Amino acid sequence: MRNALITGVGRPNGIGYAVALRLAAGGHRLALHAHEEDAPRLEGAVHIRADFIDPAAPERVVAEAADALGHLDVLVVNHARSVNQGLGELDAAEIDAALAVNVRASLLLVEAFEKRHDGRPGGRIVMMTSGQHRGPMPGELPYIAGKGALHQLTPSLAAAVAPKRITVNTVDPGATDTGWPTREIREWVLERQPFGRWGQPEDAARLIAFLCSEDAAWVTGQVITSAGGGP
Repeated sequence: MRNALITGVGRPNGIGYAVALRLAAGGHRLALHAHEEDAPRLEGAVHIRADFIDPAAPERVVAEAADALGHLDVLVVNHARSVNQGLGELDAAEIDAALAVNVRASLLLVEAFEKRHDGRPGGRIVMMTSGQHRGPMPGELPYIAGKGALHQLTPSLAAAVAPKRITVNTVDPGATDTGWPTREIREWVLERQPFGRWGQPEDAARLIAFLCSEDAAWVTGQVITSAGGGP
């Protein structure tokens, strides 16, 4: 029985929840983190609420998950803080908050996970980036600063945890319909999608589940795009 902690499972139509369903179907026991009070519940899972603005929260979340489940085999770093701010509207406090949640918390989660891992086969860490490396996103500067950091950290973190036979990979899910796009954004993306549809949370979940599996034991330090050839 493998145990997994997934962060950012705050909405039933989000990628985190789709990953949870996929891993649960594959036999994983789950601890699910969320910031939202009304986060979806999954039968049999351990639910942990925390705000990653708090620098102590990542360690606490990993500790609670390990106390409840035992040894953690998988960490999916799915949470994010997103705000639409471009030049002329940047707010210093929001930049700090975005970097604290998207970068600092992610690094501390990885550190807490690695510290507890005993080196047994099957250690997996999956992080999430965005499409900032494939095209400009000038209206989301604090968000993409953090996501860009995770992108660049991937190979270095993979090397850092390799002595414990843990893999680290990062997924760029492309334009995924989790309920956020406006009609204008939806139409703009559809015009550029070769398959004629938006990505769904399950599309990203399939790749993440693969990266958490034994079949991906030789894949590490990679940033992988799963976007159907679109933006």
